[in-house]
Amino acid sequence: MAFWIAGAVGSVIAYLLGSIPTGYLAGKLLGGIDIREHGSRSTGATNVLRTLGKWPALAVLVIDVLKGMAAILVARWFWPWLTAELSPTPSAAADLQAWVPWAVCLAGIAALLGHGRSIWLNFTGGKSAATGLGVALAMSWPVGLGTAVVFGLVLAVTRIVSLSSMLAAVAAIILACGLPHPLPYRLLVIAGGLYVIIRHRANIQRLLAGSEPRLGQSSPDVKAEAQV
Repeated sequence: MAFWIAGAVGSVIAYLLGSIPTGYLAGKLLGGIDIREHGSRSTGATNVLRTLGKWPALAVLVIDVLKGMAAILVARWFWPWLTAELSPTPSAAADLQAWVPWAVCLAGIAALLGHGRSIWLNFTGGKSAATGLGVALAMSWPVGLGTAVVFGLVLAVTRIVSLSSMLAAVAAIILACGLPHPLPYRLLVIAGGLYVIIRHRANIQRLLAGSEPRLGQSSPDVKAEAQV
């Protein structure tokens, strides 16, 4: 029972961290605008770049990554502490480490859902790629680093953020399954990677049609979701 109570509390905290609408706040605080009414109408760093400039976009990107990292830190430290406090016996608390990977899995998924379905934006939001990168970096730095490298290389070659995000998600799944990780970590990356790709379904249609904008180009006038 202590595990589930602590897991529920930790997941709520992770969701709230993920749901912080960074791009939306940047538009309001720095430009006095609702960024969802400008450019691609997204709340991600790519639309912030087009609408507000490179430094606000960089800030949004970094904060979105940190949201994912913070969610995993909550799972690794807050969850064991709360479970120990709620455990009826010291022996039950001693078995906590075996459950930590599952707590990480729950927190990571909650953070991704929070970014994509933010409570502050009527359960809309971005595509969770940047937050997913933060989750991967905090969960397993080799997976996170490999994901970031793939994203950077694809972006340098194609200058298409959506394609870079999706291929990075695929790379994260391959790395998580190919490297020695606990089962919950692999399940988290598989679920998170697929979630990021599914969130890009409108971009996939534009890629197939050859109309997906490259970095630096104006976006189509659609109600797109966040690029990162």
